[in-house]
Order: sequence, then structure tokens, then C-alpha cells
Amino acid sequence: MVTKRYDIVGIGSAIVDVLSKTDDAFLADKGMVKGTMALIDSERSQLLYKSMGKTVNISGGSVANTMVGIAALGGTPAFIGKIGDDTLGNSFAHEIKAAGVDYYPGRSNSTTLPTAVSFILVTPDAQRTMNTYLGACTELGPDDIDDKVISAADVLYIEGYQWDTPQAKDAIRKACGAAKAAGNKVALSLSDPFVVDRHRDELLQLIYDNVDLIFGNEEEVFQLYKTKDFDTAVKKLRQSNTLACMTLGSRGAIVVDTMTTATVPAAPVEKVIDTTGAGDLFAAGFLYGYTSGRDLVRCAKIGAMCAAEIISHMGARPEASLRDLLIKNGL
Repeated sequence: MVTKRYDIVGIGSAIVDVLSKTDDAFLADKGMVKGTMALIDSERSQLLYKSMGKTVNISGGSVANTMVGIAALGGTPAFIGKIGDDTLGNSFAHEIKAAGVDYYPGRSNSTTLPTAVSFILVTPDAQRTMNTYLGACTELGPDDIDDKVISAADVLYIEGYQWDTPQAKDAIRKACGAAKAAGNKVALSLSDPFVVDRHRDELLQLIYDNVDLIFGNEEEVFQLYKTKDFDTAVKKLRQSNTLACMTLGSRGAIVVDTMTTATVPAAPVEKVIDTTGAGDLFAAGFLYGYTSGRDLVRCAKIGAMCAAEIISHMGARPEASLRDLLIKNGL
């Protein structure tokens, strides 16, 4: 029985990130498209790991990163995601709980695959290129969704990555139904331009049926609406009848609803080390502000602050105290 009330409950892939610094030649040799995420199988994951240089393991997963960021700001998040019965899975569960996130590994115990791993190659320009073996994540299904957990959160946060597995899509649709039945909001991260391209029609339908908030970078939004024109993308976002946040990298972010447009500059950062998780932490900051009653500009400024912290070091989990930064910046 769920008695706790949450600001946000996120559903996503429980992934351990394996990060390594590399160069463009390595990416080209392996046939990778810089700055994107590709799904790989177990054999490819083993071969890739052997060819990588020095690595660092950090728990990740897009929505999981966002939930950790919300907890670090002082919010009350929960996360639903499948892990394997292995060392990496135990590490993921320990770290997300230690970060202050209530973790629900799913209601079914049918997981037979290893915990998901994302091999993240970081080039000198701080771009991250991800190669993800989904493993146990592919077994997330409707039985893993507890309606009571979903209805106990003001906002349900989901990721476009889930559309790559049929069972997960059904789980997300069930969760959206539970959130809407409880009168709660649904937020969607577009996740990756290739994901958007693969599942555009279904994602557009999901947005029309269920989504109240959209998060995506410029390339993802352009892909969603099949345009390369900024003004057209903004117009389409406005017509989606949602509150939409489009991140613009070093140019900051734009927030659009049916009536207004607000732009926020990127927060200053001394040196960009790794852009892994920048969008995840922008969403964390914005959602924290949104659920705590801040106005949209302040929400976006908190998002920019969190993104700046995360790109100042390797990995997508905060190293500095986001709560202290929030207070220091008067947000």
C-alpha cells in the first residue's frame, strides 16, 4: 500500500553508464553517429567494452538521472525501472535509493536478463555518443506498473526511449491512464532524435492523448515535426496544447505554451567536460520548480543551473549540492 505522496514518479530504463574518453576517429571506426544513442546486442556490447580505454561506471538512465536531480534539489521523487539480479543491478538500486529516490523495481519478478548498460564515449568537444544494451529493461511491462504509485504523484515523467520495446509501450500507456484518472499531469522526454524518427506517429498520438509537458532538445523537436526551421518548430509546439521546453545547448532554452514564449540563457560553466545528462538535469530542475509552484522562467533557470552543474564533470549524476546552488542563486 502506497501512503506517501510524490512530486514526480518516473518510469524509465535502469541503466549503468560505462563512460570513457575517446576521439572522433574511434567513433568513425566503430560506425557511430556522434551525439546519438544506438541500441546494441549483448555480443556487440562485449566487443565494444573490450575496445574502450579507461572506463568509469556511474548509475544512469535518462529518467533515473532526472529523479536523482529532483531529490538533490529537495523534491520527493519515485522511480520505476527493471534491473537484473547481478552486481550492476544491486549497485543501481543502492545508488538511487541513497540519492533519496523511492525505487520500485517492478511488480513482476520475471527478469532473466542482466542489468542494462550504456557505453558512453565522450569526445574532446564534450559530446557524448551512447551505445546501449537494454538487457532487463526490455522486460518492463504493464504488470510492473502499480496504479497506486502512479496516482500518488503530481506528475508522471516518461521517456521516448521506452518506445523501442513493445511491452514498455504498453506499460507507459497503462501508467498514463492511471495518471489521468487521478487528475495528474504527464511529462514526456523525447530522449533522442533517432528514437523520435523511429516512433514519430506514436509519440505524436501520445502527446495528443496524454501529455501535458514536453522536454526535448532542438534536434529532437525538429525531428518530431519534420522541420529544420526554428520558428516552425516553436509554432508546432504551441499548437500541441502542452507546456514545452526546448533546450538549445549553449544558447539556453525556450519555454512555450499556448499563449506565451519565454527564453532563458544557459547558466555559466567554467569548462564543459561531458554533456551526458544535460537534458535530464534540465528536466529535473524544471520539474522541481514546476511542482513547487515557481513561475515558468524560474523553472527554466533552475533547469539551466542543474544542466550547467552536470556538464562540468563526467557522468549524469550531480557532484555538487544542487540544493546549495538553488539557495545560492536565489531560485
